[in-house]
Amino acid sequence: MIPLRDENPTRTFPFVTIAIIVSNVIVFGYEVLLPPELLENLLRRYAIIPYNLVHFSISTQPSGFPNIFTLISSTFLHGGIWHIVGNMLFLWIFGNNVEDALGHFKFIFFYFISASVAGLSQSFTSPDSYIPVIGASGAVAGVLGAYFVLYPHARVVTLFWLFIFIRIVKVPALVFLALWFFLQVMYAGMGGGIAWFAHIGGFIAGILMILPAWLRRKHFLHL
Repeated sequence: MIPLRDENPTRTFPFVTIAIIVSNVIVFGYEVLLPPELLENLLRRYAIIPYNLVHFSISTQPSGFPNIFTLISSTFLHGGIWHIVGNMLFLWIFGNNVEDALGHFKFIFFYFISASVAGLSQSFTSPDSYIPVIGASGAVAGVLGAYFVLYPHARVVTLFWLFIFIRIVKVPALVFLALWFFLQVMYAGMGGGIAWFAHIGGFIAGILMILPAWLRRKHFLHL
């Protein structure tokens, strides 16, 4: 299932969402231009290294930043074209509405707190790993969690593809995102080279952070 767009108009222009997407694209373009040895060095500096975070190894970053900084810097690094395209597509479709609901300034904090929780979730489930963890998917998962709470009935225009069966359908966000989360949990049990626990942690963080705003809105609607 690939989301193409949602039927959920916004009231404000998504400055922050666009700025994050542009920043990711610029950094990815820089990655592509680097020779392999410099790219590896970049990853070692700015990607999450779970062992370093879990064991409080704060002096190993050649960049001079403490390892905790990689919870943010890692979100701007991607491992390939489809990695960044997938993350930015989800961010564009769902991020503008969450930014609209929270406001631009709060959305910045929401996005990077989601990223941090996601990175820590992945690190504490693989505490002895030295494999770099990169990508915006944990932060984007937080956005999906918020959207799940705020707009469960919004329609998501989705490309459904199963072998030779291809069809575009409109799916309620509640169904689309619940299925997405179920797949993350299922795949996490299988392992593999994707940070599934970052997705899970980010999604749950997004739900928990947005609940107070959702409850306030529901309260005012019933006054």
